[in-house]
Amino acid sequence: MEVDRRKFLVSVGGVAAVELMTPEDRAEAVEHFASAELDKWYIDEFGETGALSPIRPSWYQPGGGGRQDPEGSPARGTGRAFRAGYSLAEMPAKPTLVDFYRYRFAPGQHVIRSATHALKEGHPERTVMACLLHDVAQALVRSDHGWWGGQLFEPYVDERVSWGVRYHQPLRFFPDPAVGYEYPEFYNRIFGVDYVPDDYLKEAYKFARGHKWYMEARLVTMNDEYGFDNTVPVSLEPFIDVIGRQFKQPKEGLGNDNSPSAHMWRTIINPNRPL
Repeated sequence: MEVDRRKFLVSVGGVAAVELMTPEDRAEAVEHFASAELDKWYIDEFGETGALSPIRPSWYQPGGGGRQDPEGSPARGTGRAFRAGYSLAEMPAKPTLVDFYRYRFAPGQHVIRSATHALKEGHPERTVMACLLHDVAQALVRSDHGWWGGQLFEPYVDERVSWGVRYHQPLRFFPDPAVGYEYPEFYNRIFGVDYVPDDYLKEAYKFARGHKWYMEARLVTMNDEYGFDNTVPVSLEPFIDVIGRQFKQPKEGLGNDNSPSAHMWRTIINPNRPL
């Protein structure tokens, strides 16, 4: 799926706004934009998704066509759960991860497509799970979404899965031709060839590159590239059993289990909570 540079610039407030961003902020913004455009295309193309009940933005019209996006850009760094104009469905009393895909992460086309490619390539099931999880924390926050996502899922998955989610963020900026990962061309088109990652990303990359779990995160980046391909039909359904095997669902429901990240789940459930 091609990234429209003009639309991207409008979405973030113009060239002047982009120039005020750090390189990492710009990279986060373009990936968020591409993922959001994929979800908008999917809603317009297919409407109700069957397995999912997408968050309905105010511009949505059944059958597509006439789409408008009048609410403007969200506050910098916030996820769409905090964005005016999106109607958040009521969550079940004891929500599961699948419930979050239905009511908070949906349509989730980018991560589902990434996971579909990982499944097709025969990667380990934990890699498929990491691909399915890797960007959904952007419903809560866009900046440093890899670290936020790693923390969000850490209590519930194999530690290699949360590690891969966390370190896919810095690794995506650094090519590794030996395993077939090249620097994303659309970054060059959006930011120019002189883009330089922030120092903390360089340090995180060096750490991850020398770690025994390096490929856990690298495989996420390799499948990440295919997450914007809108020519492949996908569904969450093939991953329901994968989630059942790979995710430790608390019987109390996510947000009610007193885990180290329960507060994050509660915020995604109700971002309007006053205290």
